[in-house]
Amino acid sequence: MSSKESTVVNKLIDRVFPRMPDFYALIDEQCDMMMKTMDAFVEFMETGDMEKGQEIAHVLEKQGDELKRRNLAALDTAFATPMDREEIYRAIEGVDHVINYAKTTVRGLQALKVAPDRHMLEMANQLRDGAQALQAGFAKIALKPSDAEADAIAVRKAERRVEKAYRNALAELFDAEEHHLRLAQEGGGRPSDVLNCVTEILRRREIYRHLSNASDRLAHAGQTLHDIIVKIA
Repeated sequence: MSSKESTVVNKLIDRVFPRMPDFYALIDEQCDMMMKTMDAFVEFMETGDMEKGQEIAHVLEKQGDELKRRNLAALDTAFATPMDREEIYRAIEGVDHVINYAKTTVRGLQALKVAPDRHMLEMANQLRDGAQALQAGFAKIALKPSDAEADAIAVRKAERRVEKAYRNALAELFDAEEHHLRLAQEGGGRPSDVLNCVTEILRRREIYRHLSNASDRLAHAGQTLHDIIVKIA
């Protein structure tokens, strides 16, 4: 068969049986964007740098959305997939949710005019550790999916550490603010002082709660990784 005839045959085969997109590589790219976002997120919590916050809330989140749309479009038009379509969809959505929660946390801090504190930094660090485990796990499923189970477990452990940090943050927040409120009331403090104390409690609690919810989404992504391992290992 001549090279010209071979080319024609290959084109016909590709038309009848389109090549399957490399969904493993596509998800890996999303995970790379997730880690880039989480690194910036931790840096923002360390420094309170508003330029870094703007990068997360606008540039990185937009890039993450573009990757998500590209991957979902590839899934929608794929003739065949290396695993269940539902699992690929869940993986794409799960990684994107982690990016989105970093964005919305930054926007929440900006809207409520709250500065990052050590509790937020601790939770951000744990979220990044969990995201790193998630990235490592998805990177393994193409060749050695059974090896990724340890990473799925690490994601769940990170979620539990965030929840522990969340409870500690709330306990300290309410203990400290109750003390300030009592001093203000006993010392004849102005109503505005009491109101400011209560407002600060509610603002910080909202950010803590949002970080806790982020860990829930991370855990869901880790569960998706586990489900894929069970099905293809």
